[in-house]
Amino acid sequence: MSQFPQKILIANRSEIAVRIINGCQALGIATVAVYSDADKNSKHKLLADESVHLGNSPPLESYLNFDKIIKAAQATGADAIHPGYGFLSENALFAERCQKENIKFIGPSPEAIRLMGDKIESRKVAAKAGVPVTPGMAGCAADIDSFRTEAARVGYPVLIKASAGGGGKGMRAVENESELAAAIEAAQREAQNAFGDDRVYLEKMIVNPRHIEFQILADEHGNCLHLFERECSIQRRHQKIIEETPSVALNENLRQKMGADAVKVAKAANYSNAGTVEFLLDENGSYYFLEMNTRLQVEHPITEMVTGIDLVAEQIKIAAGEKLGKHLNNISQNGHAIECRIYAEDADNNFMPSIGKLLLYREPVGDGVRVDSGVAVGSEVTIDYDPIMSKLIVHAPDRQTAITNLIEALKRYKILGVKTCRYFLTEVLQHKNFANGRTFTNFIETNMTNMPNSSNGMESYNELAAAAAAMLSSKSSSLLYSDIDDLPPSPWQLLGDWSIGSSISG
Repeated sequence: MSQFPQKILIANRSEIAVRIINGCQALGIATVAVYSDADKNSKHKLLADESVHLGNSPPLESYLNFDKIIKAAQATGADAIHPGYGFLSENALFAERCQKENIKFIGPSPEAIRLMGDKIESRKVAAKAGVPVTPGMAGCAADIDSFRTEAARVGYPVLIKASAGGGGKGMRAVENESELAAAIEAAQREAQNAFGDDRVYLEKMIVNPRHIEFQILADEHGNCLHLFERECSIQRRHQKIIEETPSVALNENLRQKMGADAVKVAKAANYSNAGTVEFLLDENGSYYFLEMNTRLQVEHPITEMVTGIDLVAEQIKIAAGEKLGKHLNNISQNGHAIECRIYAEDADNNFMPSIGKLLLYREPVGDGVRVDSGVAVGSEVTIDYDPIMSKLIVHAPDRQTAITNLIEALKRYKILGVKTCRYFLTEVLQHKNFANGRTFTNFIETNMTNMPNSSNGMESYNELAAAAAAMLSSKSSSLLYSDIDDLPPSPWQLLGDWSIGSSISG
């Protein structure tokens, strides 16, 4: 018999914590937020029913600290923990600790996390299930001769990848044998620093691939299904920044085949809860298993928009022991959805993080526009955490309308105080190759290197005036919340090329 949790602690922060809090409130479930020193005035802390201070800002002293999070759950009477994504979401030891303390971990089992978190082991699972994997090593190796032999067998170019890797860390592309030894050493060093595990392996590099992933749901009774694909090929530094569904590269036959293989992988791993099976699709229509993410994805809202399924609610139901509901039997894709990740970063400086206080923050609104955010006016963007502030999602009847509406929404998104990637995202969306659906994982390196500086698209002088007034006035909140487009003509207009430094540009 299923038993819903009475109170859920969200072991995360910012926009995903806010998203989970909203999902819990819709189900009538009480929530507990945890926060660090850096997040003492955070949006997720204010929205939750209760909050617990974890301590200093560094993740190891706050959001990655097992003991503090478990104690917070026990002190508040939370009977479940939702890890969101990042931090402890794919940590098998934390999931085991929750089991030991009789706290429900809203996610897969520790065994599934451990199995699919290891790239070598997950490749074995996929291959055993009859799902194609990229040609390469069946296991990790330490000697250079093994790498040379495998590279010669599959042919250059190849990739050196960390077995415990993710986010592009511990990964090196190798064009020829002369680069191999140095690439292995660099990948091992980076993998050790990032994951505490220096094991690496080699696989064939797919040229001009698309990154296609399938959202799956699996219950604890052996039922599993997919909720179609997301294309996540627009990436910077191997990290996604624009995602869309459906993919223009998939016809219905290929979609059904890839979706069925995603379900095979999940079942072979004895998986339950929400997860994502990721593939690389080459230019000839062949696809290869890449990895499985054993958690909710950052880009889950676009699946929600085209299917109408609340994935957080489904996670909670599955964790409570429910079977997949009949409402999931005949899911279809309705329209087209695209998501942009809004980072506090400088697109003109290799996407380096930008820190500071948000002097003005105004989200776009409109039909089909959704913003999942974790910030507000006065929020601090610090160096302690990933600089993602929000996700802007647009849903429309077709792809072209979705692109047009997303560009307009980006123009209406007003943020002052830190640099953001909004102008760069707009340039990507306006590029003819994006419009034509030629979206490969090297899109930015291939198409965006000669674009004009993203930060040149300065905000209007009225916004600059509002920001200046905010910094000079003790009553800044009333100015910041006013409709800046209705402000009277500004004296700053008379000053020519005036600026207040790097915190203004987008």
